[in-house]
Amino acid sequence: MHDDDLPDVPTSETDDRFPSGTWVGYFIQWNSRSRTELDLFFKDGLISGAGADWVGEFIVKGRYQIDDGKCWWTKRYLKGHDVAYQGYAEGKGIWGLWEIPQIAGRGGFHIWPKGSPEGDAVEAEEAEPVTTVVFETV
Repeated sequence: MHDDDLPDVPTSETDDRFPSGTWVGYFIQWNSRSRTELDLFFKDGLISGAGADWVGEFIVKGRYQIDDGKCWWTKRYLKGHDVAYQGYAEGKGIWGLWEIPQIAGRGGFHIWPKGSPEGDAVEAEEAEPVTTVVFETV
């Protein structure tokens, strides 16, 4: 069998909600948005990658589901702590919540593929005030 006879096998996810490549966005902490940039790879339900923000450089490992768009991953800072992320991809990036259980820290986030039209619209919205939701444990 020759290579020409083999079927084309995608090297990354084919679902449009999960394009591998550079993603940008923000996380909300202390009532302000902090920029983040990530290089993410999506394939067979697994997320991997690396990135950086004001805290430092980090790696990303996690999972995603095609059927409902649910995603969850751990962002591990190379010189620090872990942050748990959980969210949903719905065509305009991934939205959700991050959490650092050890310090009861949590907040929202939104990331999107760099250069996407949806991302450009979000960039324009960033000048608007941010509403922060605070959850209390009962």
